[in-house]
Amino acid sequence: MALAGVMERPWAGFWLFAVAHAAIWIALPYAFYPNLPLDLIEALTYGQEWQLGYDKLPPLPWWFVELTYRTFGSDLALYCLGQISVLAAFAAVWALMLRIASPAAALAAVLIIDGLHYFNFTSPKFNHDVIQLPFWALAGLALHGALRTGRVTHWMMLGLSIGLAFWAKYFVVILGLPFALFMLIDARARRSLATPGPYLAVAIALVIVAPHLVWLVDNHFAPFDYLRARAQPFDALSDHLTRPALFALVQLFWLLPVFAIALPLFQRPREADAMAADDYDRRILAVLAFGPAATVIAMSALSGRGLVSMWGYPLWLFLGAWMTVWIGTRIEASVLARIAGVWAAVTAVYAVSFAADYAVLPYYDNRYRAVLFPGEGVAEEIATRYRAATGRPLAYVIGNVWLGGNIGHYAREQPRTLIDGNPRRAPWIDLADLARQGAAVVWTEDGRNAIPAIYAAVAGNAAVQTPIVLPMRRGGGEVSIGWAILAPVP
Repeated sequence: MALAGVMERPWAGFWLFAVAHAAIWIALPYAFYPNLPLDLIEALTYGQEWQLGYDKLPPLPWWFVELTYRTFGSDLALYCLGQISVLAAFAAVWALMLRIASPAAALAAVLIIDGLHYFNFTSPKFNHDVIQLPFWALAGLALHGALRTGRVTHWMMLGLSIGLAFWAKYFVVILGLPFALFMLIDARARRSLATPGPYLAVAIALVIVAPHLVWLVDNHFAPFDYLRARAQPFDALSDHLTRPALFALVQLFWLLPVFAIALPLFQRPREADAMAADDYDRRILAVLAFGPAATVIAMSALSGRGLVSMWGYPLWLFLGAWMTVWIGTRIEASVLARIAGVWAAVTAVYAVSFAADYAVLPYYDNRYRAVLFPGEGVAEEIATRYRAATGRPLAYVIGNVWLGGNIGHYAREQPRTLIDGNPRRAPWIDLADLARQGAAVVWTEDGRNAIPAIYAAVAGNAAVQTPIVLPMRRGGGEVSIGWAILAPVP
């Protein structure tokens, strides 16, 4: 890495880092994922319907996946989405750092947080967690600018980013609460409440989310059932303490590589005047770095609802910036070189682990990996046999999101899926048209010779066919798919 250029040119380091990061984390899944992961299959299943809302989560990432696939027609383009999201978030962190520190400090802040597996190892599985990253980071950048300058444009950007983050994932509430509390508690930040800025931001956010809010009301807040199922209620009073504490410990474990990359910062004496940041900047950074994490832990403890470790995805975006500014060390070329060296080592460990997990370990362990599923083979077998039996192309699949979605993506007809055979989960499916064109009913074969009960209401008279058995794409094991033909009815 040309460290001298990084020290002199504000964005040089970012683009060097961005190229390296993108090259690694786009190439690895493209090389080692023979099948699209579950999140992308799910996105293609839902996204093609272009709804204002779905029964699980907001629609924005699914729209992006569908638009990307329609535009480029390539699985490689779908792997690019995750890295575009990550790097857009990092760019916002970088831009904030340039306001209060040197380009070298900005690069250090980004290299530090890239040690978190959310931003590399798991980011190719583009989903609601990944898409929220740029909006959270943009909100942090906007909040800092708004509180420091009071400019209307910063408040407008804050409202825009919060509104779009809501379309990405409802988890944005965890971001908005500490922002609001900080403006109420901090004496200097509280002055902004006497200006139009915060209210303009709220108004813009509400305008942006209004269509989805209307959809939520019209659909009786259907996605919240999924959220309640994910956040399981506590069983005992002690869980109010132990379960949030366990979430915090898991996050600390995943942050160990981050601390390792940051270690060179702490090997020099602290210099209070080494940064342009003042105490107000540090307070804002502290809110950005720790406010959302503290909020989600407190809400879990108070509400009695559990947490999922992957919800930590956006919580630590500004941790590297806070570390760099808090320690106050002037980032010289030697310090930056050590940080970059540790980052390279951590990245290499992640990359080797990624390759081993999907190319080597499948031959030795029995763990199921969705990306090794023979989706293309299943889709070809089902579609070919359906055409041979009915003389018609396959227009519909009745099955779960995974099986139906794989067939929908890999079969040349790209049939639509009646998810779980439940019209409430896929209200966009015209059941009369499904009856006219027919459908393939699919399920994971477990020795049954009858259609699963959950599909009986819409496909009870479908003719069960010989199961399809195919090997996994890599390693041992095989999959057995039961299926049936719901014959077209003119």
